[in-house]
Amino acid sequence: MRLLLVEDDNHVAAALSAVLARHGFDVTHARSGEEALQALVPESDGFGVVLLDLGLPDQDGYEVCGKIRKRTSTPVIMVTARSDVRSRIHGLNLGADDYVVKPYDTGELLARIHAVSRRTAHEEATGATETRVLLGPVRIELPTRQVSVNGTPVQLTRKEFDLLALLAQRPGVVFRREQIISEVWRTSWEGTGRTLEVHVASLRSKLRMPALIETVRGVGYRLVAPAA
Repeated sequence: MRLLLVEDDNHVAAALSAVLARHGFDVTHARSGEEALQALVPESDGFGVVLLDLGLPDQDGYEVCGKIRKRTSTPVIMVTARSDVRSRIHGLNLGADDYVVKPYDTGELLARIHAVSRRTAHEEATGATETRVLLGPVRIELPTRQVSVNGTPVQLTRKEFDLLALLAQRPGVVFRREQIISEVWRTSWEGTGRTLEVHVASLRSKLRMPALIETVRGVGYRLVAPAA
């Protein structure tokens, strides 16, 4: 898999590139936001994952993420020292698929890379079904992966859509955390649990319907169908 590593620290990039190469990744190193955007031109061969450090010298990492998402659907994993939920939600709102908080374990990083790449490959292999889901004012178009509330489009990341679509399959039914992680992230890795919480919070914020997804303590989540 080709991986775009966006990291301004050459020593960090060299060490990480060596680790990624040992695990079969073909790494392209971009030292700035502008270099990253130039590497993602439409005529390029394409990358499987973008690993984006937010501490860049020329542009804010969040801004770079937004620009990347406008030109490609390639999964983006943010690397940040900011561990608060608001910062993570902000990154997801801009189109990031996942995040890793510094300092991180290399095994954790590899697990997240493989998780987002497996999900992308699964979507491409299975394609979309010709159905839609209507939940009161919420409309979910599965073939085009579009969501609207009262007719207003809502931009979701890949995993936010997958999470919402999964819960919408059976409104009122509780989905266990382990089941959600398995079906949305295609992994049983325990560290994904925190990512799930952030994605749920982001969905509630974007849809402006905090009560739509109910937390069932100690078990998981369920979708509470709103009134039409």
